[in-house]
Amino acid sequence: MPTSRASKVRSKPTADDDPRARDSAMSPCTCFRVRKLTRLMSQRYDQALAPAALNLNQYSILRRVGGEPRSIGEFARELGMDRSTLSRDLKPLLAAGWLASAAGEDARQRRVQVTAAGKRAIARAIPLWQAAQDAIERELGREALLALHAHLDLAIAQLQGPRA
Repeated sequence: MPTSRASKVRSKPTADDDPRARDSAMSPCTCFRVRKLTRLMSQRYDQALAPAALNLNQYSILRRVGGEPRSIGEFARELGMDRSTLSRDLKPLLAAGWLASAAGEDARQRRVQVTAAGKRAIARAIPLWQAAQDAIERELGREALLALHAHLDLAIAQLQGPRA
């Protein structure tokens, strides 16, 4: 009985090759797959950052605010977040004293900046974040992780479109 070429040679892995991939492979939705990956990654980083009393979102915000005061709107655009969502996420960081907020160039604008306490929180969290990063690299493999980064960077650039 003749066999098809596809049954003889499989150059690409399928969901049947890895039972853990089956639930994702059942959905053709790219957003589902990306969100599931995001949740899995976030759980690992959140667990690693817990001893520093930070979650991944808070750590990311603190690391990216930088040393100079930044407007919330500008910062939200950089992060790819809605301004109101970012404002809500800033509240616990402001309450902890890790960020400071001041008026911007006009009354409607707020600017945020990392405080000395925030810099100490970042310093405590960096080795914890690095441990999570290293563990993910070991699990996925360096080449696969670099390929993932390249694909994500390209997708982000294409979906953001040209910058004004």
